[in-house]
Amino acid sequence: MGWKSYELDRAAQKLVINARERDPKSLNQSHNMRMAVAYGLERFWGEHLRLKGKEENKSIFWKETWDALETIMEKGGVTIPNEPLHPDSNGKIPTREIQAMSESLWALPVEDQRVAIAVLTQLCDCLVWWTQRYKVREGRQ
Repeated sequence: MGWKSYELDRAAQKLVINARERDPKSLNQSHNMRMAVAYGLERFWGEHLRLKGKEENKSIFWKETWDALETIMEKGGVTIPNEPLHPDSNGKIPTREIQAMSESLWALPVEDQRVAIAVLTQLCDCLVWWTQRYKVREGRQ
């Protein structure tokens, strides 16, 4: 079995371009994502919920990054939980669904957790790099 590219840089570029199209100000989240990796998978995953409804474009950026991680890890043979959430009629995610997702993440084998954290770290490093290239600055596009 030879070397295989999981295209982290390409995935990051796509994520940053999509975020820039939705809301250029949301790109600052890439730096927050890179810092949040240190707190673990469950906390990283949950950040999109904290932002949901308050800062929707930022929430979407976090969730799309998690979805990209899941896809990348799947190519590497590691399944990362990513169950869909079902908001109630008020738009609130039931606590039991959040808890079930957290339990699934904590139940991952330690080696899979370590690999996922390493890949997420690199993905976020790529996000930061692309953000610095594509960030809209005052008076420029």
